[in-house]
Amino acid sequence: MTNINQHQRQQFIDALNQIMPYGKYKGSRMYQLPGHYLAWFHRQGFPDNKLGQQMALVFEIDHNALMPLFKKYLIRD
Repeated sequence: MTNINQHQRQQFIDALNQIMPYGKYKGSRMYQLPGHYLAWFHRQGFPDNKLGQQMALVFEIDHNALMPLFKKYLIRD
């Protein structure tokens, strides 16, 4: 990753480790959500709130196969 500041990096980490508060994957961390689930939200529209922004960010990370860059920051329950 180039040209991201500490705040942006923390946003990535927070989004990946956010716990899904509802739905089929309630209680799962965002990085654990399957790509097809995130893609469905991408097609339908992410919620218009902070959670939706985090889901969109995780979708982009997953879709572009960038998860290995964040492996050391993921919380394992």
